[in-house]
Amino acid sequence: MADPVLRVAAVALCLLALTACGPRVSGTARPLKVTDVERELVTSYFTALNEAGAQGVAEQRELLAETQHPDFRDAGCEPPGGTIRVEPTLSTLRLDPSWTPPGEDEHPRGVVLVIAVTLTVVRDGAEVGSQIGSQHIVLLNGKAYGFAPCAG
Repeated sequence: MADPVLRVAAVALCLLALTACGPRVSGTARPLKVTDVERELVTSYFTALNEAGAQGVAEQRELLAETQHPDFRDAGCEPPGGTIRVEPTLSTLRLDPSWTPPGEDEHPRGVVLVIAVTLTVVRDGAEVGSQIGSQHIVLLNGKAYGFAPCAG
């Protein structure tokens, strides 16, 4: 007769193997998507930025300072002269979890999103330049933060 310890071990292995053959979970794997709440935070960020720009340079710079990501407030960035108007293309809003700010080694705290934007610099009521590019927004503790556009 077999050793009782071996018999218990064999039964345990059989039970372990049987549990691995359990039912499959139904469903389809899908990539993570931006939620409606996140989309609204990003939309509100750009609305506030453009409204501050319509009020003037000082107001917009104040808002840019308040909404600069808290871990990157000492970046030494000087926004372009005048105000900026940013027109986001919301259909391009997506997660960008591997992004790090230029010159940095660490990922910002929060949920990092990227969106295509048209950025227009306005001085004395006249458009002086326009550029299409990507802008990163980070959602942290229920608030949208950005990275101030830099001159040059």
